Amino acid sequence: MERTTTAAAVAALLAAAALGLAPHQAQAAPAPAAAVAAGTPAASPELRFHDIPGSGGITLKGNVFTPADASPGRKYPLIVLPTSWGMPQIEYIAQAKKLADSGYVVVSYTSRGFWLSGGQIEVAGPPDVADVSAVIDWALAHTPADADRIGLGGVSYGAGISLLASAHDPRVKAVVALSGWADIIESIYSGRTQHLQAAGMLGAAGYLTGRPGPELQSILSDFLGSRLEKEQTMIEWGKKRSASEQVDRINANGAAIMLGNAWGDTIFPPNQYAKFFEELSGPKRLEFRPGDHATAEATGLLGLPNDTWTNAHRWFDRYLKGERNGIDSEAPVQLKSRSNDGYEGYADWKSVGSGGTEKLALSDSEHVFANVDSGANGGILFLSSILDQFAKAPPTASVPLLPRAFAAVWQSGRYEEDRRVRGTVRVHTTVTPTKADGTFVAYLYDVGPLGIGKLVSNAPYTFHGRTPGQAFGVDLELFSTAYDVPAGHRLALVIDTVDPLYIEHNPTGAQLTFSSPRTDPSYVSVPLREQ
Repeated sequence: MERTTTAAAVAALLAAAALGLAPHQAQAAPAPAAAVAAGTPAASPELRFHDIPGSGGITLKGNVFTPADASPGRKYPLIVLPTSWGMPQIEYIAQAKKLADSGYVVVSYTSRGFWLSGGQIEVAGPPDVADVSAVIDWALAHTPADADRIGLGGVSYGAGISLLASAHDPRVKAVVALSGWADIIESIYSGRTQHLQAAGMLGAAGYLTGRPGPELQSILSDFLGSRLEKEQTMIEWGKKRSASEQVDRINANGAAIMLGNAWGDTIFPPNQYAKFFEELSGPKRLEFRPGDHATAEATGLLGLPNDTWTNAHRWFDRYLKGERNGIDSEAPVQLKSRSNDGYEGYADWKSVGSGGTEKLALSDSEHVFANVDSGANGGILFLSSILDQFAKAPPTASVPLLPRAFAAVWQSGRYEEDRRVRGTVRVHTTVTPTKADGTFVAYLYDVGPLGIGKLVSNAPYTFHGRTPGQAFGVDLELFSTAYDVPAGHRLALVIDTVDPLYIEHNPTGAQLTFSSPRTDPSYVSVPLREQ
């Protein structure tokens, strides 16, 4: 049923004001009506707010943009946009209007469990996936939407839901998933280490703007409480909510998938998107840019010019309208370096480090005491990567002044020419702990002539149940990136045991030794772009 409350009218009028629409174009009404006011220079899409039946009998609060020239009997491609975590239904209103301007029916809705939508927060569980199909059903019955041309899109939570829905609803022909996840465990539990700030922020936002279900409450409590006996339960919970576990179904349905993310995304780091992209067999595109979670597309949500959203529209135009706009003939992997403003195109993710791999030996044995922050860290959720995006100012550390009792440090020689790091840096080392459990974080720095290191990448690693005094090998992937190291600088690998971004598991008095046995030398593998 349609929403006719005073609150709906106020929200609609505010949205209309933001978009420059006439009031009658945004207010709730009992039936579709012409969207063109007399005397206006050009027609605008019609916006209406609706109560949409979701799965399981709940109500989803949504809005619909219909093209201004809609006429009886004419059908238009449909785009469904589930909202991000904690966001209301007006999140996509600026982009929805632009899409409707170009001939789409666009339905946005507040994801279940948030704000005024019914149900509880399921974290992209089966009810959320079923909601997408229910919204499609409703749109086909109540709007001039074409059943043969259906697309899904979204930012963050909406992206994750859209990818999962494309595995279950074969009607979906195109997906644009921005700043989302394909593997939720790899995103917030990489290296078997809880991403404290990311999980804490999501949990707090969920409680403030919605109603977490009992399963989510239990998972959050176990995760943040480091209840390791529940680890397998948490992993299985995450697998059910990861598109990477359903890639065969996605490929079988054949939807064209566009993925976009930021290098410094502290909620859903880029590695898991890159791996998922390589597993897709249909039409696909991968875009990485500087920034943090959802910052690459944020200006577009305000209606400002934005590369991410421009390409999203082109993707929908190609695969829902059949337009030959050239996006499918471009290199499917598009990267923007953190060091410059140009785009680089690659045939696939494996080609990103096409200039070869430079191995830096970690030949000196290093011994560190745990539980003290050396000063090397990955920064602060959102803030640090936003500063890197707009001011090219990533987290820094004075590498010569890092206390060697608490930080292991290895440095390369000075480079005579630029090193263009592209892709995923890998660390291989041998660790000997004094305790059965432990955590360490590896950082790669670009070190200038004065010893100030700018963070290139990082990643955590946690182990449990090891034999004290017995060495074991570790292979660790740092978060993927694109960064140019200037001539005259050097690279440094730093390892310490405390970082505010992560939960650490170092017992009191724990120590770690990093060594390089002759039979299994330790090294950092740095993928490079051709000069």
